[in-house]
Amino acid sequence: MATKLWDKGKATNAEIEKFTVGKDREMDLYLAECDVLGSMAHITMLESIGLIAKDELPVLLAELKNIYLAAHRGEFVIEEGIEDVHSQVELMLTRKLGDLGKKIHSGRSRNDQVLVDMKLWTREQIKSVVEAVEGLFNVLIQQSEKYKNVLLPGYTHLQIAMPSSFGLWFGAYAESLADDMELLLSAWKVTNRNPLGSAAGYGSSFPLNRQMTTELLGFDTMDYNVVYAQMCRGKMEKTVSFALAGIAATLSKLAFDACMFTSQNFGFIKLPDECTTGSSIMPHKKNPDVFELTRAKCNKIQSLPQQIMMLINNLPSGYFRDLQIIKEVFMPSFGELLDCIKMTTHIMSDVKINEHILDDPKYDFIFSVEEVNRLALEGMPFRDAYKKVGLQCEAGEFKPNKNIHHTHQGSIGNLCNDGITALMNKTISEFNFDKVEEAKKKLLAI
Repeated sequence: MATKLWDKGKATNAEIEKFTVGKDREMDLYLAECDVLGSMAHITMLESIGLIAKDELPVLLAELKNIYLAAHRGEFVIEEGIEDVHSQVELMLTRKLGDLGKKIHSGRSRNDQVLVDMKLWTREQIKSVVEAVEGLFNVLIQQSEKYKNVLLPGYTHLQIAMPSSFGLWFGAYAESLADDMELLLSAWKVTNRNPLGSAAGYGSSFPLNRQMTTELLGFDTMDYNVVYAQMCRGKMEKTVSFALAGIAATLSKLAFDACMFTSQNFGFIKLPDECTTGSSIMPHKKNPDVFELTRAKCNKIQSLPQQIMMLINNLPSGYFRDLQIIKEVFMPSFGELLDCIKMTTHIMSDVKINEHILDDPKYDFIFSVEEVNRLALEGMPFRDAYKKVGLQCEAGEFKPNKNIHHTHQGSIGNLCNDGITALMNKTISEFNFDKVEEAKKKLLAI
């Protein structure tokens, strides 16, 4: 069994070790590529300040690149008895390069290693979420335009209220995602700052060049104060989780609508047969299980900020092992959200629309406001028009005019989808993923 990085010659109780390591080895497999990238930037900086010789750097970088490629192929393993990804990478280097591999930890702690690993990993996950959301957004905008003239009833208090349209329905969720991207962009800015060089949270007596590692890793800037850099553990995850929860809330509401609209009592939409499930006893059933699970999974994701807050809220400054547990709730949430976005995109692309919903006379009253407004435009005071139409409705004498004509911005006749799309495109452009990718390519180009 390999010696631990902190070993002082005394064995740890096996049960204690199992409890304290927890799921770190499992979670750290996510971080292998990021840990290697962080180490490559760190040792490049160490060479610039004389802690690694010029002829040693290319040897270390070449071997780190080999480890990176193994991780990329899914071949990286954290061996039994090794605590975490950082220990495994250093072990692999020393096995291959001897004492040279022991030099890479100068000026670092596992505290700032995991900080930078989590930020690098979270950047990649945010990019995946942005790309997935953009795909769903485009489908919703396309469907909004395609069905912009198909009316459906709008509801308040789950009572029929006023005319809506599928153009409005699809477009509303598209604009909701555009707002969600604004929050994710803020979370990205918090994430895209470099904590490397803060060591255990109090810096180092080595003359570290933190600006150099910031640039090498493609961060916008650094977390300047070393104590604050350590305080970011948990804060970054909480901030990002609020953004994920916002997207999840949009998907959950859309899923609820879809489940309701596909039921026979509504009959507004029909899901593709291949996207539904059946019953073991009722041969007629076509259940919207995908949207029911999406609703549940997204509601679970909306609890994520609360879970993280409960782990970090009563901690003073400095490092505490409590922070380790954040990985277990935070990291899997990206995969769950991405699955929900993927499923929603697929079904929304192929959903079938009922284009004759309002032929049913039970929806006639949704046109009552149209009649009130018509009378008001002809000069009747609004309150008098409201009373007149209300009495007609009560007496069963109301005759709807279904030829509605809305023109104001954001209404049935003027969806403003171009403005919504411009808003989304502007937000996405501000993530500046290209800078991050370019930095990664340069680090690996040895």
